[in-house]
Amino acid sequence: MNNNRISQILTVFHERIAPEPGQLVGYGAIINYYDLQIPLPDLLALVSEKHRQYQTIEWQVFTPRHSPEDTLMGHLTFALKYEGIELGVLKKLFEKVDRQIIIDIVNREPTGAYARKIWFLYEWLMDNSLPLKDLVTANYVPLVDETLQYACGQNIENSKRHRIKNNLAGVRDFCPMIRKTALLKQYVANDLSNRIKNIIGKIHPDVMGRAAAFLLLKDSKASYAIEGEHPPQNRAQRWGRAIGQAGEKRVTEEELRRLQQIVIDNPRFTKMGLRLEEGFIGEHDRRHGTPIPDHISARWKDLSTLISGLLRCNEKLENDPSFDAVLAAAMVAFGFVFIHPFADGNGRIHRYLIHHVLLVKQWVSAGIIFPVSAIILERLDEYRKVLKHFSQPRLDLIEWKPSANNNVDVTNETIDLYRYFDATRQAEFLYSCVLETIENTIPREVAYLEKYDRMKNYLDNSFEMPDKTVALLVRFLEQGKGQLSKRAKSEEFKELTEGEVAEIETKYREIFSNE
Repeated sequence: MNNNRISQILTVFHERIAPEPGQLVGYGAIINYYDLQIPLPDLLALVSEKHRQYQTIEWQVFTPRHSPEDTLMGHLTFALKYEGIELGVLKKLFEKVDRQIIIDIVNREPTGAYARKIWFLYEWLMDNSLPLKDLVTANYVPLVDETLQYACGQNIENSKRHRIKNNLAGVRDFCPMIRKTALLKQYVANDLSNRIKNIIGKIHPDVMGRAAAFLLLKDSKASYAIEGEHPPQNRAQRWGRAIGQAGEKRVTEEELRRLQQIVIDNPRFTKMGLRLEEGFIGEHDRRHGTPIPDHISARWKDLSTLISGLLRCNEKLENDPSFDAVLAAAMVAFGFVFIHPFADGNGRIHRYLIHHVLLVKQWVSAGIIFPVSAIILERLDEYRKVLKHFSQPRLDLIEWKPSANNNVDVTNETIDLYRYFDATRQAEFLYSCVLETIENTIPREVAYLEKYDRMKNYLDNSFEMPDKTVALLVRFLEQGKGQLSKRAKSEEFKELTEGEVAEIETKYREIFSNE
């Protein structure tokens, strides 16, 4: 511990520059005082000396009247009241402090809302009961403050012992949290699910069906491209068919294995199923072959626990119609890719899980696949930053050494790094991708097909061209920006006169003028 004061006056904390000198409070003060080796919360709390209250990207600044009592209970109460629940920080704290300290906190005010929350969280996180009697009186208090973080709204578990309503969205073995940022509240309030259903309802079913088929294949190809792969058409179509079945089967460990078998066309050089060794994403030193990791996967010995927790969390969220589908998809899909349970195929299955959750929770209509991978491919740098936001802070906390086969050998316990994390940044990114799909991708594809049909009708009526020839002609016109090349006019379309070619080019430009 640093000194007798938990709170500190500072301008920089763990390389994070404060917007002004102030008193570090809440989770930040607890992390500092107890020297907790844990990724910093996205937002830290500071009490200003200038009686100002505001928020920046990394800080919440409070006035002196918010300053907590400079005790563990004071800072925990402040944290739960203003910062929400940070399970990773709390777990590390509970591992470090003597349990008698927590017992004393509860005994001082056994019916107090925050004392009960601390009591519940200690026993829930540590999976260990304190020698305290069950409460017999006191109103039930929701564990998660829904003004700060998203919580389950149905099938809430009441803890009679603590008189606490456990509305956490996850389970003990996997429980990400999402903060209610202004951006996410705006996304959720916009009711994008009904918006896309209304848009699709106005589109001719035949056109929408063709658009969905194209977007499905596009998404499949993009999912491989994100991984730096360019599979043959039949392999992309095979994975596209798998994506098209999203939402039809319950996600189990066996289903995840089946999906991996579809992704990995040739398993000769890949050990299938849950890893039996450690894993990392990154490079190898060219001279010595030693690992240079950008992300270290969960330890293989923890995979069974983590995946079991993830699947139970997913089932819980699927069965809660009040919990937003995009937020649920972000928690489950990004949680999966951070754990990285397989030797290969994790990225594509991660994006499949997005489709699955949106369909199971009926956020989109059956048969409609959001081309999430295609949007991610267009915004690859942003996607990588979202992944890095999780991975980079954890690299400093994972102790490892190179293994004999130039893998990583993780030597400390890391399971909590993957089961308790803030998924806010990932949720904001995914929602932005969904909005892009609704506002641009689907309308653009539908508009193209409607123009294509006008062009096809013109060619059918004027030249009686078969569908295959129409498709080839339109593709050549697209490539030539409205003009047929000399080679096309002399070979594939040599039957057309110069006047007919000119007429076709004019008609194409008229129809596709906005393309």
